[in-house]
Amino acid sequence: MAAVARCPRAPRGLLSPRAGPGISVLAAAPSVLQQHRQVHHAVIPHGRSGRSSVSGIVATVFGATGFLGRYVVNRLGRIGSQVIIPYRCDQYDLMYLRPMGDLGQLLFLEWDCKDKDSIRRAVEHSNVVINLVGKEWETKNFKFEDEFVNIPKSIARITREAGVETLIHISHLNASMRSPSKYLRNKAVGEKEVREEFPDAIILKPSEMFGREDRFLNHYANMRWFGGVPLISLGKKTVKQPVYVVDVAKAIVNAIKDPDAKGKTYALAGPNRYLLYDMVEYIYAVCFRTFLPYPLPRPLFHLVARFFEISPFEPWLTRDKVDRFHTTDMTFPDLPGLEDLGIQPTSLEQKAIEVLRRHRRFRWLDAELEEAKPAKTYPM
Repeated sequence: MAAVARCPRAPRGLLSPRAGPGISVLAAAPSVLQQHRQVHHAVIPHGRSGRSSVSGIVATVFGATGFLGRYVVNRLGRIGSQVIIPYRCDQYDLMYLRPMGDLGQLLFLEWDCKDKDSIRRAVEHSNVVINLVGKEWETKNFKFEDEFVNIPKSIARITREAGVETLIHISHLNASMRSPSKYLRNKAVGEKEVREEFPDAIILKPSEMFGREDRFLNHYANMRWFGGVPLISLGKKTVKQPVYVVDVAKAIVNAIKDPDAKGKTYALAGPNRYLLYDMVEYIYAVCFRTFLPYPLPRPLFHLVARFFEISPFEPWLTRDKVDRFHTTDMTFPDLPGLEDLGIQPTSLEQKAIEVLRRHRRFRWLDAELEEAKPAKTYPM
């Protein structure tokens, strides 16, 4: 009887409705023990598919406030995932993320990327961690080495120590130690560091991404304020293969669901390759704007970019961005791609109108896309 007296009292509803006063409380012991299981109910899939169901995914998304992050959070939220969003910005800058998940499914957590305890609090209850941290320019507080090497390394190490099952790291298709771009060189170092800290990490290498809020198609469309479009060698020595941002977000979600994806590196690129000259010409054709390209030597282009870098505001152009945008996209025939994750790549011609309509004059605002000739593709 002493053993029975020390047993914790069973909550109402755990005992069988047929249990009478002669039945020992120990009969309810299995149900009591289930309350202390290691698996939380949030990671047990249940309900119909949709935002009000539970997918079983509890994901921490670092860098969710960026360009790619909003699409990843939206994809996770619409399938009923619980998403932890560490942030450093003002809370009003997060308002557009809140409707992307069901009530209570998006959890916002203030964090310090240089504080390891802060990172540990963000990942300790998750079974998926996604690293999207990055920026196109350096600041006095965060250099490219911090953004793409030190922070990903800390996230990978703490994620492994916390026992998280899946880590997804976003790199770049052109990440290389031999690149003229410091951005891409640090991306290459970050890949290596993440792989060493978390051998089963899934590394995705997207090319330049385009979408509604991008800094790629919009960047070239806004160059008309220069009186034309400056291009190194008129853009005829650079080949680009841009990828749609929604395809990359789908790839991240599909990689989470694919048990065979662990430890692999994926090269994510669009279906077509274009000479930079032809691609920019198509951008201006869709915008119904006059295309006036002119060659600009790299040193002079860097000098122009330097004036934007010393601005106290967000730099529209940097020397590193000039080098990165004039780097030919590499091909990796040995690496899996979007098709291996069950995604049909979206071409630039299909979605360019969504991005570029805002650059049209009122007269051409509703003009059909068919009036613009498709861009010339470059052989794969």
